[in-house]
Amino acid sequence: MFEYRFPAVKGVQAGREYYVSMIPLKILHKIFISDDDDVVSPEFRAQRRLNETRIPVIKDYILENPDSYVFSALSASIDGRFRFVPYEENGEIGILEIDLDTNFLINDGQHRKAAIEEAIKEKPTLGEETISVVLFEDKGLSRSQQMFTDLNKHAVKTSNSIATLYDSRDPIAVMTKQVITEIPFFNMFTDKEKDNLGKNSSKLFTLNNIYKANKRILSRVDDITDEDLEFLCSYWKAIVGNIVEWQELLRKEIYKNELKQHYILCLNVTISAFGRLGAYYYRNRSVDYKKDLKKLKKVNWSRDNLEDWGGRAIGENGKILTSETSVVLICNKLKMILGITLSDSENKKESEVNNT
Repeated sequence: MFEYRFPAVKGVQAGREYYVSMIPLKILHKIFISDDDDVVSPEFRAQRRLNETRIPVIKDYILENPDSYVFSALSASIDGRFRFVPYEENGEIGILEIDLDTNFLINDGQHRKAAIEEAIKEKPTLGEETISVVLFEDKGLSRSQQMFTDLNKHAVKTSNSIATLYDSRDPIAVMTKQVITEIPFFNMFTDKEKDNLGKNSSKLFTLNNIYKANKRILSRVDDITDEDLEFLCSYWKAIVGNIVEWQELLRKEIYKNELKQHYILCLNVTISAFGRLGAYYYRNRSVDYKKDLKKLKKVNWSRDNLEDWGGRAIGENGKILTSETSVVLICNKLKMILGITLSDSENKKESEVNNT
């Protein structure tokens, strides 16, 4: 007896029929089983183990964006009796009828499914909405495991930069894009797609790195305002305007490759340090940062300047340092150059670097 009846579209891939159906969110927990059992060895499962930490993040995304959340289709296998009944003879649109005792196994989308179930507990009306599900006939564990591999092995994670570029919900992401647009130097030399730049890249920075620097500046802000955007634009304009080498690049008095190879100015860790410095000025509005930052014109940013950057940005054998400690130490040096008193924790970091 067929108990589940879903409107569906039939398709063919690799000579096998499959079906796409819209399934109400409220019945996902009823039809999909999980083989995520601690006692089941990986070779006897067709899925990775559920990562519980991902579920609250996805759940909150749904609940915080009830009018605009979006999910791609789940993929699943049907292990049991089913039949496709077309509306018209030999048609591809019809009803997929599935036996009540049939097992459904998710091949792709288990975290989305689990998060949806949690979101419905807090907002039951979500259960009336639907998600597209691609259904394949189950051909056994080996086939299900191969499907999981095929669905995931060619997936490429979206770069953080392009995710930031397309993000209209995160106010810091929106502001970062505005900052870059308003500052010609950043607009000209920021890659908005990649997170890592090759040695022959025509760009100097990534959108993601400037975004992370802005998060440092506004990290303690709950309600971000237009005033914050004004500060970010003004602060970064002051930074750009007072770095001699960046201005020389705009005037074509220095080459990009020379700037990248011989100075610390384009390192991610240095941009992060500018973010940390900006956080200080953001919290201390009485300090005249525009006046202070004029002193940056006298800074020797050369990688050979180990007196200033050794143990901070440059390690042994000229290796670039990238840790959070390096961010603090570079910022500390900038603060000392600008005449800013270091905090107790910053002085402790100075003692550590001076004793190495």
